[in-house]
Amino acid sequence: MAAFPIILWILHYVICILAMEDDDVQIINGMGNKISVLPDGSCRCQKELTKWDKLFVMLENSQMKQTMLQHAIQEVCRVDCRRMQSEVHQVTATFAETATRAVERAMSQLAARPDWKPAYKVEDFGKSKTENESEQKSTLQQLLTVTQDLSARLHTLEMSWQKAMLATFQSSSQDGNESAQRKLDSFEWSSPGGEHTESQRCSAKHLLPSGYEMALIFPMRSRTIYASVHPDTMTLSSFTASVWVKATASQEKTVVFSYGTKRNAFEIQLYFSRSLTVFSVHGNASRAVAHNTLSLGEWSHLCASWDSGRGNATLWVNGQVAASSWSGVGRVIPDRGLLQLGQEKNGCCGGDGFDKNLAFAGKLTGFNIWDRVLSEHEIQSLASRESSRSMAGNVVAWGVTEIKAHGGATFIYH
Repeated sequence: MAAFPIILWILHYVICILAMEDDDVQIINGMGNKISVLPDGSCRCQKELTKWDKLFVMLENSQMKQTMLQHAIQEVCRVDCRRMQSEVHQVTATFAETATRAVERAMSQLAARPDWKPAYKVEDFGKSKTENESEQKSTLQQLLTVTQDLSARLHTLEMSWQKAMLATFQSSSQDGNESAQRKLDSFEWSSPGGEHTESQRCSAKHLLPSGYEMALIFPMRSRTIYASVHPDTMTLSSFTASVWVKATASQEKTVVFSYGTKRNAFEIQLYFSRSLTVFSVHGNASRAVAHNTLSLGEWSHLCASWDSGRGNATLWVNGQVAASSWSGVGRVIPDRGLLQLGQEKNGCCGGDGFDKNLAFAGKLTGFNIWDRVLSEHEIQSLASRESSRSMAGNVVAWGVTEIKAHGGATFIYH
């Protein structure tokens, strides 16, 4: 209520000023302006303040005082809160100490009474523990029996399924179906000698290849799901890139990995295009395209090599040469670029430069890059699951070089 008379006085003062004779009003852009424009171009701060200037100064001073008052109130509240907090802590500590002493005094008095006895004895607790252990053993035995019974039933069902499949294949092969005969030749039969059953072979498809224990999973196609690789250098006159891929989808362009710089966003790319596998260097300067090489839902080994001296770009799929091209002689892959797994950064999509239509969905493992062209024997060894784990790249080494997962991309371990 104390502020109300002050507000009335300010309003009265403003009305009086507006009612005064207005001799020095100038028109600027069709509006009246009490702040006069000096014709000689001299500094206004050296001239006498106009009525509007004085009014604005008064309002600024009022605002400044209001701000200072708010700060003062906040400081007072802060000091009071700290004092109250200190008092609460002190009261709590005193109460805790008093309660502890009271409990100790009560326990000592109970212990001093000769007629006081605990409700339960140690022997009672021992008996209860023995009964609980007996019940747990009985429950575990029942679970073991049920598990064994289920295992036997599953084995019976598996054997029946195998016999039915074998009979189907044999019937189809007798009718001249060559594809069924090939399936029959590759069919794995369970034997008492310990060979893998068909179900075990199917489950083995889901394991990581080449003895790797870690994989990078991309759960869906998204512009925010990718992984960035950070090698020490990428200045290359020749290289070999190797990766195990298990794709779940392939669109018009699905990027496996990409390396780009400010001058060229497509220095190195390995991607799928429907059923095609494409490896390109320097954009389309060297472009190797392999047809019908993608198997969705299955692990495939991809290896891409390039030599600046001959301008030879070669794409290997599962240890076999799938495509090659010759171009880009004498060029060098420059350093200080961006290397990504599962995406490309082309800068044309706005924001972070990623496009969800180019994203990879599936799993990757064993991503390595060497600064030389590997021999045919080395590439076939990488794809044969024999020594690929021990062959780590000297530019990018899987499990050694820093790889950061972004968005929903995560590392899984088996």
